[in-house]
Amino acid sequence: MPEFRTTPGFRDLLPPASTRQRAFVDVFAGLVERAGYDLVVPPMLEDIGVFERLGKATDVVTKEMYDFVDKGDRHVVMRPEQTASLCRAFVEHRPPTPWKVWYAGPNFRYDRPQRGRYRQFDQVDVEVLGTDDPEADVEVISLGWRLYEHLGLRQVTLAVNSLGAGDDKARHLEALTSFLSQHAGDLSTLSRDTLARNPLRVLDSKRPDDAEIVAAAPTIDQFWSDESARHFDAVLAGLRAIRIPFVVQPRLVRGLDYYVRTAFEYVGGTLESAQNALGGGGRYDGLVEALGGPPTPGVGFALGVDRTLLACDDEGVFPPPSRSVDVFVVDTTGGRHATVLADRLRASGWHVERSFDSRSMKSQMKSADRSGAEVAVIIGADEAASGTAVARPLRTDADQSTVELDVLEQHLDSILTTVAPVRDASR
Repeated sequence: MPEFRTTPGFRDLLPPASTRQRAFVDVFAGLVERAGYDLVVPPMLEDIGVFERLGKATDVVTKEMYDFVDKGDRHVVMRPEQTASLCRAFVEHRPPTPWKVWYAGPNFRYDRPQRGRYRQFDQVDVEVLGTDDPEADVEVISLGWRLYEHLGLRQVTLAVNSLGAGDDKARHLEALTSFLSQHAGDLSTLSRDTLARNPLRVLDSKRPDDAEIVAAAPTIDQFWSDESARHFDAVLAGLRAIRIPFVVQPRLVRGLDYYVRTAFEYVGGTLESAQNALGGGGRYDGLVEALGGPPTPGVGFALGVDRTLLACDDEGVFPPPSRSVDVFVVDTTGGRHATVLADRLRASGWHVERSFDSRSMKSQMKSADRSGAEVAVIIGADEAASGTAVARPLRTDADQSTVELDVLEQHLDSILTTVAPVRDASR
């Protein structure tokens, strides 16, 4: 029989990493829902046209999409990002604005696997559709920053820029293309290829061969309209008002063509410079219209879950949550009493485990100890006959006691209130 393994760039996420990722999403959900954002769950499969609107010069569209023709002869794609899906959903369902939503889940790109980036990778996102108020930009940026604070990250830098509006971008692109073309011979081979497809992306190059040319290239702030400058000034003033530190990075561009005006990235100080963006976002005021909807401004971000957790590892923060077990049921009569009692105690809100396969008392007690349970509830033949159980504390020197099953919950409550006062919020 063949031995099957995961496809390159994909992986199995096992405990405790899977538990940690879920805890990360829970923290994010709590943060953004307190700010009035509601959960949206877009499909993983979309019409390829949704993402062709990202810009046909971007690597996502030209090289990285998992696309195929399905059995209904539809050309579809596994979503490479979620903002376009969100805007498609907005056009389709027309919710009232401002529409403030968040979502989490996997995306798919046929990219070279690297540290913190897989071909199936998870992101968390927030989006606000229906307002061009710069204070909305400030709110969105602040939510990402507050998340990193909550996680305990201290080596994160917020870089911000304005890409200007339509005419600003066009004039900057013309000047940039002319400048880079004049110096194409001094660029790296990869940047010359990028210049032919998307001159703005040359500004992203961190290759030493390109450093001098990129540093001398014209920047977008030289081409801002008065309106674009006022909008950006308001965003910066808002960030200062809530004491979020930032650096203005005039050469910051985003990898998708739909961004206008505000653009930003959160940069991890512990990661390699070529792959140090933890997440980012900006304004995409024309994307809804490009997908067939009415002119609708929008702003949002996407944060990489894997790369953020790598930064947490580097800084020694946000460890996997500890596994909490309240009670371990030990049954030496065959296991049926453990089945009934575990079900009953779980229904009362306890975290309960038990053994299988009619293992010995000694073996089950070892399992109870390894589980981290506070109390072992033991049922043998004598206890089964008398309708009792033995409650044995495992983490203190307190004596065990024989308890009537009718009052077992009350007895456990008294023990666990003493030895484990911080209980799960579900009880």
